[in-house]
Amino acid sequence: MVGACVLSAWSCGGGGGAATSPPVPMFQGTGPAAGNPGGHCAVPADAQQEDSSQPRTVVGTGTPESCTGDLFVAAVAKGGVITFDCGPDPATIKLTATAKIVNDTGPKIVIDGGGKVTLDGGGKVRILYQDTCDQAQKFTTSHCQDQDSPQLTVQNLTFANGNSTGMDFDGGGGGAIFVRGGRLKVLNSRFFDNACEVSGADIAGGAIRTLGQSMNLPVYIVGSTFGGADGLGNACASGGGLGSIGVSYTVINSLFSYNQATGKGGTAGGGNGGGIANDGNTYTLTLCGVDMSHNSAEGGGAISYVSDDDSGSLVIRDSTLESNPSSGYETDGLPGVFVKTKKPTDTSGSTLTK
Repeated sequence: MVGACVLSAWSCGGGGGAATSPPVPMFQGTGPAAGNPGGHCAVPADAQQEDSSQPRTVVGTGTPESCTGDLFVAAVAKGGVITFDCGPDPATIKLTATAKIVNDTGPKIVIDGGGKVTLDGGGKVRILYQDTCDQAQKFTTSHCQDQDSPQLTVQNLTFANGNSTGMDFDGGGGGAIFVRGGRLKVLNSRFFDNACEVSGADIAGGAIRTLGQSMNLPVYIVGSTFGGADGLGNACASGGGLGSIGVSYTVINSLFSYNQATGKGGTAGGGNGGGIANDGNTYTLTLCGVDMSHNSAEGGGAISYVSDDDSGSLVIRDSTLESNPSSGYETDGLPGVFVKTKKPTDTSGSTLTK
């Protein structure tokens, strides 16, 4: 994919963004890089990297051994800006418990791995959790279903082997990250082999699951990779990479490959959207500068987009979708995509092939 995009009032070219935004570190160590190198869509100001130069908590004291899962969980509970000092080389932090946001520790919560840190759930635990309607994490308003904070940013991190299997409905999905309420943005990050239930209705998001974002503002996914190589893909009943109900996403210059929706039967057991599965009424899924390949599902090998009242919008601009097999059904003329809405799908500048 070559070229640039224009989304509403966004300008394009040069990767976009204000000159004052912090530099984006390159990843060190093994594994696919973060993001789609062929994506050149501009990044709006509110989707830029956050300043992490004055952390509330630094996890570690300069060695890999000093960076423990328990210290990371404690740092997340304190909130604010969190960085890491695990030594000069790439480090993996193994978690035995989920790190949970406490809702009055923001309003901004930034977790910055500096391109060197992997958070590893060991195939047993979800990695990161935020829920403004979870009383155990503190009610901070009388309207938890729509409040503007915590505003969670994860950047320059790798999330691997997270698993949310066995969670209840509201907590279901999101093997790496679950966010209900407030805001979420994900920048320059990688998601490898995260998972949730292999089947089930309304369970989605092997890597990320979102519900109820403030004022229906979008989740931003920028310059990030989901899977990226055979054996590293994320999986869930629906939406191997991303899953949501009633949440808008804006996905920019990102890569989705080898992710899988493992369920069957649609509303009975899942199987929707190998890379992305979204459901709801009036919401928008926007892709720009995105590469999706080798994702698979029963319905929509790459994307399943359902607007139950037919009022939502699917936008796929300056992107490439190829080799995303749908074993059961997809929308005519949109290979790898199942879409339900009365609004036409915008595929300007994009290539969609079997």
